[in-house]
Amino acid sequence: MNTLFRLFLIIAIGFSFLNTAGAVTKNTQTKLALNWKAEPEFAGFYTAQINKFYEKNKLDVEILQGGAGTPTVQMIGAGQVDFGIVSGDEIVIARSRGADVVALFAVFQKAPYAFMLREESPIKDMKELFNSDSTIAVVKGLPYVSFLEKKYGFEKVKIVPYAGGISSFVSSKNFVQQSFISSEPLLAAKQGVKTKTLLVADAGFNPYTVVLATNGETLKKKPEIVKAMIKSVKEGWRAYLKNPRPTHELIAKLNPAMNVDAMDEMHKIEATLIENEDTKKHGLGSMDEKRWFELSTQLQDLKLTEKLVSPKEIYFSNKKR
Repeated sequence: MNTLFRLFLIIAIGFSFLNTAGAVTKNTQTKLALNWKAEPEFAGFYTAQINKFYEKNKLDVEILQGGAGTPTVQMIGAGQVDFGIVSGDEIVIARSRGADVVALFAVFQKAPYAFMLREESPIKDMKELFNSDSTIAVVKGLPYVSFLEKKYGFEKVKIVPYAGGISSFVSSKNFVQQSFISSEPLLAAKQGVKTKTLLVADAGFNPYTVVLATNGETLKKKPEIVKAMIKSVKEGWRAYLKNPRPTHELIAKLNPAMNVDAMDEMHKIEATLIENEDTKKHGLGSMDEKRWFELSTQLQDLKLTEKLVSPKEIYFSNKKR
């Protein structure tokens, strides 16, 4: 076999390999922007990565950690990322202002926003809380804080700025603060302080939370990627709820502030807010048009939006999946 013939043979084999392997096996690269650091509230997205569900569905997903002030809504709307994590109220407000953001998958069916009190407090609900002489730490301007202020009034309580942490709560028995139900109460327990919580959702304000969102352009031009993403994260969350430990071990590496045992406790609390009758019927991450309409109405009533935003604009319906 002469040298020229061998060269042609090598080139022919190379082209054959590319045609049968290269273009077929390459997965679509995309980015998912979180609105906070790696924590259990995002665990299912990481589980999908660990279990290679993205890969199985022909995706190569880069998960970007966020932090205080990470503008995921703007990033999605501007097309800087195809996917991001936002809250339901953020989506409604953003769309009312012209941002092209669409909800795809809602992790928390019951919002985890809560107020933390001492266990021995006689206060049983939000109405009693805001008619007490308590000192309450909140971030004014948050939609759920505005809702509570309009519903109950803040005249009888002492409102102070919430600066993070639980030091004031630990040092004062009459101190109440906003919290994430699976976070601050566990921190207080570690310091020997027993607590109870009042969920904002039980007072009537219950937006979907930790919502996977995209923009209209991606939804229109990359429908297969969107469907693959939804399928992957649904599989991820289902696997995480059954066996959280491997994901907690990964999160502890990504975010050293998180402890594996503490995350196991967080999982027990959060699981009750992620699965409900709707998810049992329609699947994890499912959303309901009536709830989006109620939220849109509440935000307009609070003057956080100038117009009522139609649910059909807000979310990608389960029926379309």
